[in-house]
Amino acid sequence: MSSGKTIKVKQTGSPMRRHHTQRETLIGLRLNKIGRVAELPDTAQTRGMIAKVAHLVRVVEK
Repeated sequence: MSSGKTIKVKQTGSPMRRHHTQRETLIGLRLNKIGRVAELPDTAQTRGMIAKVAHLVRVVEK
Protein backbone atom coordinates (compact mmCIF):
# COMPACT_ATOMS: atom_id res chain seq x y z
CA MET A 1 0.00 0.00 0.00
CA SER A 2 2.75 2.45 0.88
CA SER A 3 4.96 2.61 -2.19
CA GLY A 4 6.29 6.09 -1.51
CA LYS A 5 2.89 7.75 -1.83
CA THR A 6 2.13 10.74 0.34
CA ILE A 7 -0.91 12.86 1.07
CA LYS A 8 -1.12 16.46 2.24
CA VAL A 9 -3.47 17.21 5.09
CA LYS A 10 -4.49 20.70 6.21
CA GLN A 11 -6.04 21.52 9.56
CA THR A 12 -9.24 23.55 9.16
CA GLY A 13 -10.81 23.30 12.61
CA SER A 14 -9.78 24.09 16.15
CA PRO A 15 -9.04 21.34 18.70
CA MET A 16 -10.48 23.53 21.45
CA ARG A 17 -13.41 21.93 23.31
CA ARG A 18 -12.68 18.55 21.68
CA HIS A 19 -11.93 15.27 23.37
CA HIS A 20 -8.28 14.89 24.36
CA THR A 21 -7.84 11.87 22.06
CA GLN A 22 -8.72 14.04 19.07
CA ARG A 23 -6.17 16.65 20.15
CA GLU A 24 -3.54 13.91 20.51
CA THR A 25 -4.42 12.58 17.07
CA LEU A 26 -3.84 16.04 15.56
CA ILE A 27 -0.44 16.18 17.26
CA GLY A 28 0.32 12.71 15.89
CA LEU A 29 -0.51 14.01 12.42
CA ARG A 30 1.92 16.93 13.01
CA LEU A 31 -0.96 19.40 13.08
CA ASN A 32 -1.79 21.58 16.07
CA LYS A 33 -2.71 24.99 14.63
CA ILE A 34 -5.35 25.98 12.10
CA GLY A 35 -3.86 26.38 8.63
CA ARG A 36 -0.93 24.01 9.09
CA VAL A 37 -0.24 21.53 6.31
CA ALA A 38 1.53 18.20 6.84
CA GLU A 39 2.77 15.79 4.20
CA LEU A 40 2.20 12.27 5.50
CA PRO A 41 2.75 8.75 4.15
CA ASP A 42 -0.37 7.22 2.62
CA THR A 43 -0.82 4.25 4.96
CA ALA A 44 -3.80 2.61 6.60
CA GLN A 45 -2.73 4.02 9.97
CA THR A 46 -2.59 7.57 8.63
CA ARG A 47 -5.98 7.17 6.92
CA GLY A 48 -7.47 5.96 10.22
CA MET A 49 -6.11 8.97 12.07
CA ILE A 50 -7.51 11.30 9.41
CA ALA A 51 -10.89 9.58 9.67
CA LYS A 52 -10.91 10.15 13.43
CA VAL A 53 -10.52 13.91 13.04
CA ALA A 54 -12.16 14.30 9.61
CA HIS A 55 -14.28 17.20 10.89
CA LEU A 56 -11.09 19.14 11.74
CA VAL A 57 -8.89 18.41 8.72
CA ARG A 58 -9.05 18.39 4.93
CA VAL A 59 -7.01 16.32 2.47
CA VAL A 60 -5.42 18.90 0.17
CA GLU A 61 -3.62 16.63 -2.27
CA LYS A 62 -3.26 12.92 -2.89
